[in-house]
Amino acid sequence: MSDWKLVCKLEDIPQLGSRVVKRATGGDIAVFRNAEDEVFALHDKCPHKNGPLSQGIVHGRRVTCPLHGWNIGLEDGHAVAPDVGSCSKFEVKVEGGEVFLSV
Repeated sequence: MSDWKLVCKLEDIPQLGSRVVKRATGGDIAVFRNAEDEVFALHDKCPHKNGPLSQGIVHGRRVTCPLHGWNIGLEDGHAVAPDVGSCSKFEVKVEGGEVFLSV
C-alpha cells in the first residue's frame, strides 16, 4: 500500500507545463500536465545529458528535453527511438483537483 503526499493543486501546474517537487535526496521530480489535464511525474533529469525535463516542451504524452531535443515518454520515462535511455517514473494521482505523489 502506497502513501500519498499532496504536492499542489492541479491548477498550479500550467497546461503543457510542469512544476518541480524538491527532494532532499535522490533528485527533484518534475510533475507535468498535458493539454488533456493528464498528470505525470518523472525524475527531472533527461537520460541523455541530465537536462532539466521540467523546462522542456510538453506535447501529447511526451516532453522534449530543452538541451538536445530528446523526446521522453511521460507515461514510462523512456526515450523515444532512435534515442535510448530512461528516467525514473513516479506514481501520481489527481483527486478533487489536488495532485498527489506516491512516497
